[in-house]
Amino acid sequence: MAVPEAGFAQQSRGGSSRAAPKPAEKEKEPPPPEPPPAPYDRDLLRLSEVIGSLAFLRDLCAAPDAAEWPARMKALMEAEGVTPSRRDRLAGAYNRGYRGYSLTYRVCTPAANEAAARYVAEGERLSHALASRFGG
Repeated sequence: MAVPEAGFAQQSRGGSSRAAPKPAEKEKEPPPPEPPPAPYDRDLLRLSEVIGSLAFLRDLCAAPDAAEWPARMKALMEAEGVTPSRRDRLAGAYNRGYRGYSLTYRVCTPAANEAAARYVAEGERLSHALASRFGG
């Protein structure tokens, strides 16, 4: 009766063709539902796009505040990017602003400086409007 013992020995070592049942793996839970958009989301996305434009233009023109713009966007993302999809939308708006000017300008020109000045003014208006209307 050596044959049954050999079969048992193989099973105990995991040599059987049948796999031992595994403990139930933790099923992935679906992500929580996306909260409804905040009433200020449209302005916040525009502000992100403005910051992206300024990040490119101010760096291109070697402005003293060039390093501030990516840092401002990082702070905005930390404060407002509460869900992955919201972070993606904010980052997408920033990247649109950045790429839009990176395709147009290769060197700093008077037009690039004028565009940057207009974006600084628009960014100030947006940030003041957001802060006064929605607190923060």
